[in-house]
Amino acid sequence: MNGWTIRRDDLTHPDVLALLDLHLRAAQENSPPGSVFALDVSGLRDPSVTLWTLWEGDTLLGMGALKAFGGGEGEVKSMRTAPGHLRRGVAGVVLEHLIAEARARGYRRLWLETGSNAAFAAAHALYARAGFSECPPFGAYRDTVFARYFTKVL
Repeated sequence: MNGWTIRRDDLTHPDVLALLDLHLRAAQENSPPGSVFALDVSGLRDPSVTLWTLWEGDTLLGMGALKAFGGGEGEVKSMRTAPGHLRRGVAGVVLEHLIAEARARGYRRLWLETGSNAAFAAAHALYARAGFSECPPFGAYRDTVFARYFTKVL
């Protein structure tokens, strides 16, 4: 982790846009139509969403976002590790940052939605290690066998 920096991101760097494109394509490849809830560039630029990226020098390692719900709650969005940097702890560092930022903002609870099939197994393990527990659908999500929902009380 030495030399890694987290930056609040404005979604203009080509590497960030490419990672977001990969994230959206992977979500669509691993989930049926109507079951992909990943945010595109316009969704991530919504005022309720803040994106952070993790860098090692000029190399993008990963990204993650928080979406503010109001009432002391928020949602983890757009978690993705850049290819070539898997199994280096990138996702854990990004998730820890999102949790710390949520606490700093006074959030009492975080939520997240992710896929349910084998392609999302590493994400499920990451969220469990970070203290998230499975829950029913929240907010505008509807129950589907293609999604799993998690929450964490801060």
